Amino acid sequence: LVPNKIINSTANLDDQDNYHCFVAMVETLKNRLTDDKLDISDIGLVIVDEAHYNSFTKIFKFFDDSFILGVTATPLSSNIKLPMYENYQELYVGETIEHLIEHHYLASANMFSYNVGLTSLEVGANGDYTVKSSEDLYTNVDMLSKLVGAYEETSKGKKTLIFNNGIHTSIQVYHAFKKAGYPIAHLDNTNTKKERDFILRWFKKTPNAIITSVSILTTGFDEPTIESIILNRATKSLTLYYQMIGRGSRILDNKSTFNVIDLGNNFHRFGAWGADLDWQRMFRAPDYYLDAILSDEEIEGAFRFELPSDIKKEFAKSSELYFDIKKEYLSTIRAGESSKKVLERSIIHHAKICIENSEDVYDSLALAKMLGEEIDDRINRYSKCISKSTHNFITWLKDDYRKKLKAYLRANFEIDFEKIHGHPPIEE
Repeated sequence: LVPNKIINSTANLDDQDNYHCFVAMVETLKNRLTDDKLDISDIGLVIVDEAHYNSFTKIFKFFDDSFILGVTATPLSSNIKLPMYENYQELYVGETIEHLIEHHYLASANMFSYNVGLTSLEVGANGDYTVKSSEDLYTNVDMLSKLVGAYEETSKGKKTLIFNNGIHTSIQVYHAFKKAGYPIAHLDNTNTKKERDFILRWFKKTPNAIITSVSILTTGFDEPTIESIILNRATKSLTLYYQMIGRGSRILDNKSTFNVIDLGNNFHRFGAWGADLDWQRMFRAPDYYLDAILSDEEIEGAFRFELPSDIKKEFAKSSELYFDIKKEYLSTIRAGESSKKVLERSIIHHAKICIENSEDVYDSLALAKMLGEEIDDRINRYSKCISKSTHNFITWLKDDYRKKLKAYLRANFEIDFEKIHGHPPIEE
């Protein structure tokens, strides 16, 4: 055992000669060193945990004659303007997550990624998405419904930890799950220690418990019985991505896998948790890695829109629900036709799937109304193809598309119904 002493703001340091090791938070240590309250003349080794955080650089000037060892799971600086190679000369890489999984030290992650439109999010001074813009997105009814639905599809009944970017979001998540009848608790940094301890004890002993939190449980929290992690937020921080998922990776005799539900396109941004990343290159040339990360626009451009499951059921008789706007645009232009033909064919496709699942024109009009999100998605993709994306133009296109779809159904329902079904609509 190494005789050690914890340095806090009230610690008496008169007896420091009796100890060979000191443990301190960075701000406290900086203050005690600035006040010349700690003799560090014989400190030979400084170990910095979570070394990717740049808050530690403020104490390095006190340890010019010491060996500094930084420890981190992700050697990518939290501040792109202060790369880690400026403070650390060498990077020593340990075993990969894949290796630790293969040798039964960590559980493997089953990833479930749900496409989310993030273009409304804003990036703050710290390089990550702002709490305000995240709260605006993740507290809306559609996103809360998507969250509960994703949980029910992949992790219902599993002990689950949900990460959010904002206290208000976490509270709304709490109410959404509570309303659905699931056992859930909300935890943030405003809870007292007594409240936190009570919630975590409840979480530990309750098999299907859910905790919704902000960032308080990303580090310094260990609960091996967690079976599912939900990222109900987007982040541009690789470190945070790994930390959040890592909360579910502890292995048990009866646990070799855990679920990860991604509702922030993080999987598309960073790749699979535990992927074989070139940490040496990331350490030496962080800009190269950061510049290669796909933007939200690029990620969403590759999405294939999927109708929500409850709406998809209404179109069960249709074999092909997908219409590729970009592919249709390219073939139309190559054929020398007007780009307007793309939307005309899209309207015909939408009309077809509505008629395939209807008994009369009124049914088809009701189904057409359910396609609002997909119509918006098709128009957004079309506007990118023609490089015309003013807000007013896109809004007009969406309204015009809906009017033309309704008009087409009213004018052509009986003819198209007979073509599809082989008989005219049955009149009651």
